[in-house]
Amino acid sequence: GLRFAISTAPIDRGMYFGEDAPALVCEAQLFGNRVAQRRRRSKVDETQAENVFRDINELREGVPVVHLEHGVGRYLGLQTLEVDGADSEFLMLEYAQGSKLYVPVASLHLVSRYAGSDPDLAPLHKLGSEQWEKARRKATEKASDVAAQLLDVYARREARKGFCFELPTLEYEQFAASFPFEETADQAAAIEAVIGDMTATRVMDRLVCGDVGFGKTEVAMRAAFIAARNGKQVAVLVPTTLLAQQHYNSFADRFADWPVTVDVVSRFKSGKDLSGVLQRVADGAIDILVGTHKLLSSDFRFHDLGLLIIDEEHRFGVKQKEAIKALRAEVDILTLTATPIPRTLNMALGGMRDLSIIATPPARRLSIKTFIREHNIALVREAVLRETLRGGQVYYLHNEVKSIEEAGRKLRELLPDLSIGIAHGQMRE
Repeated sequence: GLRFAISTAPIDRGMYFGEDAPALVCEAQLFGNRVAQRRRRSKVDETQAENVFRDINELREGVPVVHLEHGVGRYLGLQTLEVDGADSEFLMLEYAQGSKLYVPVASLHLVSRYAGSDPDLAPLHKLGSEQWEKARRKATEKASDVAAQLLDVYARREARKGFCFELPTLEYEQFAASFPFEETADQAAAIEAVIGDMTATRVMDRLVCGDVGFGKTEVAMRAAFIAARNGKQVAVLVPTTLLAQQHYNSFADRFADWPVTVDVVSRFKSGKDLSGVLQRVADGAIDILVGTHKLLSSDFRFHDLGLLIIDEEHRFGVKQKEAIKALRAEVDILTLTATPIPRTLNMALGGMRDLSIIATPPARRLSIKTFIREHNIALVREAVLRETLRGGQVYYLHNEVKSIEEAGRKLRELLPDLSIGIAHGQMRE
């Protein structure tokens, strides 16, 4: 009899191997057409992918969810109801005043995750009211307003003729030569892009994205040097007081051999010192000023601000971002970040902001290794000793202020020969 077998494979042509060998015949040859497999376009493509439930098993009873047409409700579980003589499964959602909405499982794409801060306090909407429609309309209007403001800022930026910095070639080469490390290819490309922006007539708005320790600060220092040598002031905006002090120390060391005045503004300065800084900034006696959001207050009046450097913009609040946005059309802006927020990255990829990526690690830098283990006191001791014996330091992160002293005591018992300090956010300055 005829011996044959049926199998599946991603091929559409047959093969003949000889008289005594099996022949391969494809479906396309038997039926005269190719079977084209098309992926069905999902109805959820137009919604936020991260908020959509792709499977019924992702839902948990008691969690708030958002129905596309009815708003925020609470999922109470699956319920079987008889419809037209047949049993069907429905999602049971509870709304305000105990109202229930039954959603067919086939309409799961209409239900998405609740993205609010506290699920237990999610405000349930009232079925049949205009509350949800008003909220959607208000959100749409607000998004349109933000988009209009952004377009206005960037239209003014494109139309406005910015200050065209001159590159002091000889001085710049001396400053660059004093950099104690060799620039990576990405770092050099970012520096060249920044120089190109600053020497052009258009106002600069560049985002430099790179991991910690990849050399973003040096890119900022090169830009600050060019601005300062052109008689313009530089503001370096950072999110925390500690970071402000660190950047001040770095800039002061880097510019120590040049006639460039660097100062810092933070809450650690006395009122008298702060008044002195305010006056010197207004008089143009300070070339580079490092500080937190205080730099954006109306108290600061720069004599001739030419460059704003922003470190980790996503960590600033709404008011600070509004003030930064107002400056965008006026001065050159250089933003440094290791973790760009989606909107910033989207604007950069969309061409509204220029983007430089530093993906190359410095020479001889070892990759960071991450290990996930169950808590084991012997393993902790081994890891700590391995690091300290090579001359390094260890940062031990505890998750609760209330019990942090006890955790410190246990570590001191485990590692009696090491100096162990404790710090947390509730300590007095």
